[in-house]
Amino acid sequence: MKPDRRNFLRVAARAVALSALPQVTNAQSSSGTGSKNGTRVITLGTRSGPTADLHRAQSSNVLITNGVAYIIDAGDGVSRRLIRLGVDFRDVGNIFITHLHSDHTAGLGALMMWLYDRGNPMKVVGIYGPPGTAASVQGLLQFVNVNAEIRISDGTKTIPATKLFSGKDSGEGLVFQDPNIKVTAVENTHFHFPPGTPGYGKYRSYAYRFDAEDRSVVFTGDTGPADAIVQLAAGADLLISEVTNPVDEYTAEEIKAGRWQQRNSEERKNLIRHHIEEHLLPEDLGKMAVRANVKTVVMTHLQPSPNNDYSRYIEEVKKHYSGKVLVAKDLMEF
Repeated sequence: MKPDRRNFLRVAARAVALSALPQVTNAQSSSGTGSKNGTRVITLGTRSGPTADLHRAQSSNVLITNGVAYIIDAGDGVSRRLIRLGVDFRDVGNIFITHLHSDHTAGLGALMMWLYDRGNPMKVVGIYGPPGTAASVQGLLQFVNVNAEIRISDGTKTIPATKLFSGKDSGEGLVFQDPNIKVTAVENTHFHFPPGTPGYGKYRSYAYRFDAEDRSVVFTGDTGPADAIVQLAAGADLLISEVTNPVDEYTAEEIKAGRWQQRNSEERKNLIRHHIEEHLLPEDLGKMAVRANVKTVVMTHLQPSPNNDYSRYIEEVKKHYSGKVLVAKDLMEF
């Protein structure tokens, strides 16, 4: 037997022996996941869609409690933001999708790939969301499982990716509960599909409430004003909400980017309607926050603003709400 072959087998045997020892290091949380006590909430990506941005990742958040990380939305850039934060992929528990727009899901396939390659090989990650979530996960699994089959063939993995992910279409009400967290969903007002369109009666958009032992956190997802969210958020510690620019700023940005000119008159009309009715102006958010009696409001899902200044958003919210109001950045903790 050649010396290098003997050395290889000796190292492999040592690795097998070490794997039989108690895995103390695996039981310890990484600094990114467990460096602080209590429930932590970090906005991973804070850019609205559908356009990508160099400075902000798209919509994604993580809630961490008892060393377990729960992902809320998975827009483009979510995996790199988790890496930058220092979250160990073995600590990721489950994923919750508010709705199936691309700026909330474009990073899901990459995240699943990372979870397969770097995560806990014995943990099934549940992916929960409104109707269409299970179909989306099944489609992505075809992509992820090609990588899995290659790694199984070269001997570095033994479990198919299809065994490690579960996609579930959830209804309203209690959608998930474990020893750390209880998750409740309500339908919001982001979708208003006319009869005869492909999405009519098929797709929905959710807001979620996460109740941990020490904190209650509500994620509105994308929405217009919604009584259901006011009820869901009653007394919550944190209301993490989308917010949108006034129409004149929004259209100016569309024109500047050249997108407005590419649309016909009907598309422009519907875009303005969607912007006004199916998203939240800061003043609308303030009215909802005071009705829900939440302790702190965090604004996210942000569109570009002149000089990156969102102070007027805070002023608009505070016309109605006297509590703490913050504007999120990527990797900002609350």
